[in-house]
Parts: sequence; structure tokens; C-alpha cells
Amino acid sequence: LQAPEGESQPVTEVDLFISTQRIKVLNADTQETMMDHPLRTISYIADIGNIVVLMARRRMLQSNSRDNEEASRASQDGKRQFKMICRIFESEDAQLIAQSIGQAFSVAYQEFLRANGINPEDLSQKEYSDLLNTQDMYNDDLIHFSKSENCKDVYIEKQKGEILGVVIVESGWGSILPTVIIANMMHGGPAEKSGKLNIGDQIMSINGTSLVGLPLSTCQSIIKGLKNQAQVKLNVVRCPPVTTVLIRRPDLRYQLGFSVQNGIICSLMRGGIAERGGVRVGHRIIEINGQSVVATSHEKIVHILSNAVGEIHMKTMPAAMYRLLTAQEQPVYI
Repeated sequence: LQAPEGESQPVTEVDLFISTQRIKVLNADTQETMMDHPLRTISYIADIGNIVVLMARRRMLQSNSRDNEEASRASQDGKRQFKMICRIFESEDAQLIAQSIGQAFSVAYQEFLRANGINPEDLSQKEYSDLLNTQDMYNDDLIHFSKSENCKDVYIEKQKGEILGVVIVESGWGSILPTVIIANMMHGGPAEKSGKLNIGDQIMSINGTSLVGLPLSTCQSIIKGLKNQAQVKLNVVRCPPVTTVLIRRPDLRYQLGFSVQNGIICSLMRGGIAERGGVRVGHRIIEINGQSVVATSHEKIVHILSNAVGEIHMKTMPAAMYRLLTAQEQPVYI
């Protein structure tokens, strides 16, 4: 994995400190702080064997003209721009570390409940686990992706030197198979003229190269590298551009397990009812229980979600796709 732009990629022994406020990583020899993320910015945590994967949000730095342009646009829209940082740790105690971070979230949530006049003892972890065990996965990617009628090979004919004519965006963290989505097609371009692709389709592979789990920039580079080919083979999964989410919340004691900033889902609790319901990080909420929230303030969206119980139906789409469809951004075709 690549380090964030402008940063070195250290491979060294570290000490990890976890609290209900933040996660800090110190150099084991010098005790110099190498990483300091407030807990609220942690979007994803998982253990895989001896590996711990931690993803956090960081506000974009204005380091070059493009960043300045994006920051300017963000301030005009009244929105913050974030980038995702991925940290990888190796330890024999990987599972214990991931559990400890999960417990820090749990304790922090209990403190939040107390601050809002709710007794955490009214809702035990066992109750929450029992609730999850009664719920089936909604909008389960693996089921959808495993059906042969949803997955197909598409051949696009084009002139050598001609671009494919698509805009791709990330499917969003929380997807079981994270890949890229077709967000726009150039009018009269090879992709549109073929009539074989739709906005919302997820690209699984191109000319036999899998795109699953690859960074957006890598996927874009792979597509740009096809410019001198006369035929391109894409394996795509038919998906609607709007993702339907169903969260089952019996009462207000159960945390939803995700957070929102200006209508965009910015973090997701692993194993919570929101993840089970199909919520994805990086998606913009379009509708809640049949009510459009496109022009709704951040405070109002938080209020609606905080007070929603029973079956909570939401419609979401990748935030980058939403900005393209609403002409907040101009498409850059590849």
C-alpha cells in the first residue's frame, strides 16, 4: 500500500496507544509520535491474520493548485473535503488490537449516552449482539454479485488512440467487494455508443485484470493504458446508480453505527446494524424514509436519523457521482 502523498512510508517497531479520544502510534525507540488520529475520524478497522488494517479520514491539505481548487470549491459548496488514510500494522496480537479499538468505540459511545441522559446499562452488548443475530444482511453484495445474470463480460470496440469515454468513482467502503463504478459516459464515446454499459455498473476487471480493492487512481491508470487498443473487455456487475439501504432499529437505545457530515456518510461501525443494512462510507444520502434530504441541512439530517426507529429506508449514491450528476463537478473522461 502507498503512503499518503507527501508522506514517507515507515516500516518500524511501534507502540500503540488506544483511548476513548484518540489512537496514537509512537516510535518504539524514540517515542516520537508517528500517527495521531482522533477516534471519531476512524472509519474502518479490521484484523486479517497478523495484520491490522485501520482507515481514517483526514481533511485534505492545500498542497498544490489542484488541492487549492478543490478546497475553494469545497468552501463554495459549504462542504469539507476529506481523504482516506490507510494504516497497516503487523502483530501477533492483531485480533486483540482490533478488539481493543472496538472496545474504545463502545466506551466512547457509553460516555455519549450518559452525556445525553441515557443510562448505558439499559442496553447491554448482549442485547445488541442478539439484535444483530436476528437480522439478515440487506442488499448483500455477495448474493447480488454471485448471480450469473448480474455479472457479464462486455466488449467495447473503439479506434486506436481513442479514450474509452467513462468517468469512474469508488464504490464506497463498506462494500464487500470494493471496486469502481461507472459514474458518467461521454456522449458519442465508445462506452456510450456500445449500448452495453450503464451508469452504476461496477467494473470487476478489465482485459482480465481485477480492479477489486485497487485504489481509484490505479484503476484510472489501467483504463488510460487502454488508449491504443481497438477492443476492450470489461467484466461488469449490473448495479443501479442508487444504493437502497434498510436499517432495522427497534428503539433509540440502539446506535445506528455510522456518522454523517453534510449528508455524506463518513464512518461506519464494523458489525453494526448500519453495515448490515448496506450503508457505505463515501456515499451521499439522497432520501430517508421516502423524504428527499438533498437540500436538507446537516443538523436536520442528524435530527431525522437520531430520532428514526423501526425500519429506516435510505437511498444513497457515491458522493463523487452525486456531484457529477448535479453539475457541481465537470466530468473528466478517460
